[in-house]
Amino acid sequence: MIDMAGCSEKGGRNHNEDTVLVKNMGYRQCALVADGLGGHGGGDIASQTAANIIMEGFESEEAMDTDALIRIFEEANRAVVKKQTMTCRMKTTCVGLFIEEAKAWWGHIGDSRLYHFVDGALNSCTKDHSVSQMAVDAGKITWEQIRFHKERNKLYCALGSRIPIRPEVGQADLDDGHFHAFLLCTDGFWEYVLETEMMVDLAKSRRPGEWLDYMVSRLEKKVTGYHDNYTAAAVFYR
Repeated sequence: MIDMAGCSEKGGRNHNEDTVLVKNMGYRQCALVADGLGGHGGGDIASQTAANIIMEGFESEEAMDTDALIRIFEEANRAVVKKQTMTCRMKTTCVGLFIEEAKAWWGHIGDSRLYHFVDGALNSCTKDHSVSQMAVDAGKITWEQIRFHKERNKLYCALGSRIPIRPEVGQADLDDGHFHAFLLCTDGFWEYVLETEMMVDLAKSRRPGEWLDYMVSRLEKKVTGYHDNYTAAAVFYR
């Protein structure tokens, strides 16, 4: 059984520059979350463009593998670059999950994350392309401290780059008898919802939409004032 859900809100901003897409095609499933970078202008166009191109690319691929995933992210990067003007160098993060024949592939650019839970426990998380993550790699801060780091919003990789990009990719075999749950989310979401809280709410949830509702409720109790857009997609595979 595969169940999917998504949510996206503007938070404390005037408009929403995030995009979420979830699609169940029967034997293939795709979930995408993209976060337009507001400081560059046109963030909403960039995130929508990237998500749409990646979804179309997944639909057109005969079979999914790492090479196909890289190709469709590269095509999304080119599409965002084509939308740019001299005064609007729009960019976006993106994280995508692709499921086909009991196997999952995922790829990401930027600091929108994919969390993979197995039987309710956190199994893995993507690695941000950010200055804060570089500080973690250098041993200056812990991974948990990224949420509060002064440079957490500074990225060194995003879609809309005029130099070649390559997404980081991962994969997992889902035909192992275990319960797999995936959470894809922007930094406006994971900054306020701790990994321990994700697991607590997952344990209470029968459907991915219910899981998202629990986590959004936590987020909304923590935020004050001019907080970022927040967007997430959740996928259950039993």
